Amino acid sequence: MAHKTGQDLIEEARQQIEEVTPEQVREMQARGEQVVYLDVREPNEWNLGRLPHAVHLPRGNLETKVEGLVERGQKVVIYCARGNRSALAALTMKQMGYENVASMARGFLGWADIGGEVEG
Repeated sequence: MAHKTGQDLIEEARQQIEEVTPEQVREMQARGEQVVYLDVREPNEWNLGRLPHAVHLPRGNLETKVEGLVERGQKVVIYCARGNRSALAALTMKQMGYENVASMARGFLGWADIGGEVEG
């Protein structure tokens, strides 16, 4: 049996989820859309800055704690540093029954590159 690499798993996840760009997220914010911005980075990354009003839940705790933080009917945009962990997290949440979930392509670094507002 051929083994998959981490990159293989990320690419498979991307084929099964919705991705949005940082530019689209900025437009969502400008329209005042009701969206949960879920930051799945580690605490040291979170402490360096985040999207305004984001909810923090490190990727390693997602499966056990997301249900207590995010209702299944809410619109969710997940992000990490570069968009890899968030793609995996979006697939996990989709498998858990969350239907309106997207991963932010290019992650927080992409957000910073377009001059997105940073909190913290």
